[in-house]
This record gives sequence, structure tokens and C-alpha cells, in this order.
Amino acid sequence: MQRFALEKHGTNVRTELIAGFTTFLTMMYIVPVNGFIMADAGLPMGAVVTATALITILATAFNGLWSNTPVAMSVGMGLNAYFTYGLVLGMKLPWQTALGIVFISGVIFVLLSFTKFRVWVMHSIPMDLRRAISAGIGAFIAFIGLKQLGIIVPSKATLVTLGDLGSPAVLLGIFGLFLTLILYLYKVRGAFILGVLITSAIGWATGLGKLPDGLLSLPASIAPIAFKLDILSALSLALLPVIITFLVTDMFDTLGTLTAVGARAGLFQEGDDPEKSLEKTLEADAVATVTGSLLGVSTTTSFIESASGVEAGGRTGLTAVFTAAFFILTLFMLPIFKAIPGPAIYPVLVIVGILMFTELGKMDFGNMDLATASAAFFTVMLMPLTYSITNGLAAGFVAYTILKTAQGKFSELNIGVWLITAISLIVFILH
Repeated sequence: MQRFALEKHGTNVRTELIAGFTTFLTMMYIVPVNGFIMADAGLPMGAVVTATALITILATAFNGLWSNTPVAMSVGMGLNAYFTYGLVLGMKLPWQTALGIVFISGVIFVLLSFTKFRVWVMHSIPMDLRRAISAGIGAFIAFIGLKQLGIIVPSKATLVTLGDLGSPAVLLGIFGLFLTLILYLYKVRGAFILGVLITSAIGWATGLGKLPDGLLSLPASIAPIAFKLDILSALSLALLPVIITFLVTDMFDTLGTLTAVGARAGLFQEGDDPEKSLEKTLEADAVATVTGSLLGVSTTTSFIESASGVEAGGRTGLTAVFTAAFFILTLFMLPIFKAIPGPAIYPVLVIVGILMFTELGKMDFGNMDLATASAAFFTVMLMPLTYSITNGLAAGFVAYTILKTAQGKFSELNIGVWLITAISLIVFILH
């Protein structure tokens, strides 16, 4: 245990174990949820569940050992939805090509780990635009969740409208949504997975879902999706904006998460030794994305749920190692995961969307100039309305640059903003 320097960090094995279990409970939902989301893209659910569990175990354990931070990693919510509903179902890309996009963005992330580019990008892009991107992704995945629940449905007259709120399946989904929100509101550990399980039990009892064939089974093979990525088809000018979207979003998501978790645990402070550095955690995150794409899942990132383990006393990488160990259990829970009714799963998308959307609350619209406000508006609105994170991000940067130029505020248009604006224009030129 000397590797983790427990005494130096004011913790012990028991505390780290409890913290690891707490993190596991709060983010266990990602395994079945990601299985459902990527199955909608045509990937076999069993293989996705196994691959999700594996990348969670590998990435989280690697980060714990490499960076000695209590940060858990898994397939990121938001980009997995964009993978399925934006790229595969929206742009009609084969899922193999979409995995190639994830791989390329991950490789670029790894290469940039050896430069100061990430810090440069973060300093180049205004904080309000970064918050708008997070809020827009939240609106996007919440919109998907509401659609999958049947709460909103297509309409020829108004594009979307309310669904049949008297439908038993819709009512079950609404129940699951508010049950999970209430559990989360009262800070119940494992609120998401508890909400899923209780809603599933009601679905099974009322005939809205089929009972599991068993509780445990051997893990499903990942052979149908592992190493099936198509890198060559992803290497096209038309897909460059999508690759950049995955890269930039992953960086924002990771740095935002690490900032929040670090503030709670006193991590990533000036004078930290290499084992606690932000750089090592970012490196683990980048390597995890590449590895995940090879296994057959979308972008892997640091999870904000790691904060729950920190609140329970976790301070070192041993917390992450314990979290990874507990995730081994999910490899054998496929019968339960496959039996979960859709109305029990999709409320999670809505709630994660709500949590991401709250980033708007940190923006001071009262003192914000119209250029920034307009850019934030287009970013947040166009992500769900065009079913594309790329379109929303691109529209926001183009609007920001045009309006700042019109104002003559060239000092606020640095190289980073100009670069992303140029890439954003490609989105609309090639659309």
C-alpha cells in the first residue's frame, strides 16, 4: 500500500474501500444504460454490456495506479448518445465508422497529452461557451430520453408534441423519472441504480417487462464488436468536425469533472507530486478512450460520480482500484440488465441531461454581452433541435466570431477561437 501513500493523504484501507464501493453504487447505472443506448445503434447488447464493464474496470484501475487519484472512468454519457442517435441513426454512419471516429479522437488526445495544447484550448475558449456546450449536451440527451420514454413524439404540424401520457409504459417512465429525481434530491447513495431497479420491479410485476431468466451468467463475448472499428472510413474531411467535436467535448468533460472532484478532495493543487498530477489523470483518460474504441464502446471519460467516493473519504488511487474491483460483478449480471424495461432505463438520460443543463445557472446573463449570449443560445438550442452536438457547437462558435468581429472586439478572438470557428464552417459547408 506504499504506492498509494495512504498515511500521507490522511486515509486508510477501510476508508478507501468504503469510498470505492460508494463510487461503484453511484455510477453502476452506466453499464445497463450504455448497453441500451449502443444497442439502439445496432450493436449486440450483451457484447456492449461486457465491453462497458471491462473498460470501466481497466480504465478506473489504470487511473488509480497511474495517477493515484480517486477518479473512476467509464463510457461518457452524452457522447454515447451522440454516437448512437447523432452519428449512426442521424448521419446514417455504420457503427464501425463511428468507433473509428472515437479511436482517432482518442489517439489525438493521447498525442496532445505530451503538449500544452489542452491547457491552451481551455484558456482560449471563453468559460461561458464551455458552459453552454455542457448545457447543450444536457438538453440533447434529455431530449433523447424524453423521446425514448414516449413523453414527446413526432408531429407533422409542430415537429414534436406530447405523447400518450395515459399509456402504461409512459406512466411507468414518468414514475421512474420522478422517483429517481427524488432519490437524487435526498442524496441517496446509488439513486440512479435504485431508481432503475425499483421501476423495473414495478414493470415486471405489471407485465410491462419480462422477468430475468436468471440473476447471474457468464459474461457475453465481445467478439462481435471488439476490434471492429473502421478507421479508414473515419478518415475523411467530412467527418473532421465530428472528430474535433468528440475531442473537444471529451477534454471539456474531463477537465470539468476533475476540477469539481479535485476541489472536493484537495487534488491537483500547486506543488502536488507527479502521482497526484492533473496531467497523469488526463493521460489515463486519453488512453482509456483509445482502448474503449478497440473494445467496441464510445468515448471513455472521468465520471463526476467520483465525487461521491471523495465525500466518503476517498483520497488516493486505492479508491479507484476498489471501484474497479466492484465493477467485476457487473460482468456477470447480464440477465438482469437485459430484462430491464426501457421505461426504467431512459429516465437516467433525462436526469443526467438536467444535471448538465444546470451549467447555465453559472452564466451571468445579466452582465453578458449580446455576442456571448447569442452564441450560448445557438449552442444550447441547436444541439437538441438538430440532433447534433457538432451542429450546436459549430453554430455557437460561428455566431460568437461574427458578432465579436462586428463589435470590433478582436482582442477577444484568439487563435483558438478562430481555429474552432474555421473547423465549424466546414460543418456547414459540407452539410
